[in-house]
Amino acid sequence: MFAELLRAKLAGTCQPSEAQIERLLAHYELLVRWNQVLNLTSVRSIEDAVERHYCESVFAACHLPAEPVLIADIGSGAGFPGIPIAIMRPLCSMVLIESHQRKAAFLKEAARSIANVRVAAKRAADVRESFDWVVSRAVRYSEIAADLKRLGRNAELLTGEVGISDLAGFRWREPVRLPWGERRYLRLGTNLSDCFT
Repeated sequence: MFAELLRAKLAGTCQPSEAQIERLLAHYELLVRWNQVLNLTSVRSIEDAVERHYCESVFAACHLPAEPVLIADIGSGAGFPGIPIAIMRPLCSMVLIESHQRKAAFLKEAARSIANVRVAAKRAADVRESFDWVVSRAVRYSEIAADLKRLGRNAELLTGEVGISDLAGFRWREPVRLPWGERRYLRLGTNLSDCFT
């Protein structure tokens, strides 16, 4: 059912290969098992999980540049959008940043078979790398703004309706409305900081 839902909801946007769908399904099955013990996500129905977690993340992957880039997912939680992006973009390197140690343990288990993913089990403020892109989903911009500006040359955010004035520090392109649900957007921006120009 997962694969059929994913294919149907992504029709006309971007289509994962069968191998990618299998890897996304493996992540979903692991998430369901771990979620019984550890509250990784409040989204319980398969329909909502496919749309909110996987479709949005795959959509984000399809809007990143074609070349291999180094990406960080701030506040990765259950691995969104980082793990689906890594599955969709195997030539990119993905770092999942998650300070909650039990969630980081889940991410390490989920990433074991995904060669281009590594987990940083720490706060974003403690990360000492810089990235081509920093992505985030379901995290308030005000909570990550300083780290986003410090870590990433570019940013990709999955957000609700947010005024551009609330997203200072980046030059933002016109938001891309997500094909599912209302008031959900993909925002892409370039860091205005001198260290990235």
